[in-house]
Amino acid sequence: MKVLVIGSGGREHAICWKVKQSPLVEKLYCMPGNAGISEIAECVDIKVEDLDAIVEFALENNIDLAIIGPEVPLVMGLSDKLSENGIKSFGPNKMAAEFEGSKAFSKRFMEKYNIPTAAYGVYDNPQDALDGLENFSEPVVVKADGLAAGKGVLICQKMDEAVEAIKSIMESRQFGEAGDTVVVEEFLTGIEASLLCFVDGERIIPMESARDYKKAFDNDEGLNTGGMGCFSPNPIYTDKLQKFLDENILNNIIDGFKKDGIDYHGVLFIGLMIENDEAKVLEFNVRFGDPETQVVLPRMKSDIVEVMLKTIDGNLGQEDLMWNEQESVTVVLASGGYPEGYEKGKTITGLETVDEDIIVFHAGTKFDGDDIVTNGGRVLAVTCVADSIEKARERVYDNLPKIEFEKKQYRTDIAKL
Repeated sequence: MKVLVIGSGGREHAICWKVKQSPLVEKLYCMPGNAGISEIAECVDIKVEDLDAIVEFALENNIDLAIIGPEVPLVMGLSDKLSENGIKSFGPNKMAAEFEGSKAFSKRFMEKYNIPTAAYGVYDNPQDALDGLENFSEPVVVKADGLAAGKGVLICQKMDEAVEAIKSIMESRQFGEAGDTVVVEEFLTGIEASLLCFVDGERIIPMESARDYKKAFDNDEGLNTGGMGCFSPNPIYTDKLQKFLDENILNNIIDGFKKDGIDYHGVLFIGLMIENDEAKVLEFNVRFGDPETQVVLPRMKSDIVEVMLKTIDGNLGQEDLMWNEQESVTVVLASGGYPEGYEKGKTITGLETVDEDIIVFHAGTKFDGDDIVTNGGRVLAVTCVADSIEKARERVYDNLPKIEFEKKQYRTDIAKL
């Protein structure tokens, strides 16, 4: 098979790394890819938003399977375009991708199908949003409705912060068109967790659990990011919790898809807040999470290409997903200043010196001549699979000093249980 992975981040590097292990794959492309991905796939310099060029390339190169990594091309309808041209595409269609394209759409779906979530209000103009704050108590969460690269969620401890957040999003256009509508939510307490699921149109089948760390700095301080580290499995997933998830969330989701005529094939990422063996949904994403993918896929024993093909064809079974009982940790090395202003082009050294049990997934990297340099906010995800979370964590942190670039930053408390 000829396989094309679309995207350029750590998630896509992890997908390429896993796809490359499949005996079904004879040729692997990635567009646009990055410096790390180029070691295992042929990178093609086409932007993920250039849907016509992607389809043209796929047709010219007889691509058998296209795997769409990021949310933007999914929301734009790339899966539909590929399918219309006879190319198997792993990733939900445009209608289904609205679960990430609009937080308001997701919240209304949750409400309609009795999926536990935070109380909320949806507002299309600043004054209505400001007036709506009267319905909430401190702290409160203000979200840009549309895509904001993982940064459109503002947790406001005081109402005056919420007022500023609404003005920043809707009047100052902090997130552009993504802030035309805002969702205001009650603040949920508990432990945050991530659940990735394969959805084949008929069934929703969870992968192994993970826990992400969204805040930029230790002790969950600083601004929200795309994710600064992760570990898997998440010990909060008890049998009691799993029963709650099945009965109140997963079954209701697939039931809602069918009743609303949403033909969902791909990955559904469910962000959860867990307390007392019960959960509420924070958000849906319509693709693999980042950096969750970097800890979940290294634990996967199944052939991911076979799993994806069965997901597309609608015949995936629980028995198709097999997992390594070892545990995994990843820590993100980021550019200084991330998630706000940061500089690119910093030379990365030491990648060849990490130990053999360490996997380094590239997120924001590129080649500058023979040098690998930084090319984004999140630069690398340093990962280890070991017999315990503690051992995997120790191995990762032992190796982080070996990799250097100017102003690198990372959290020191990932997976510190």
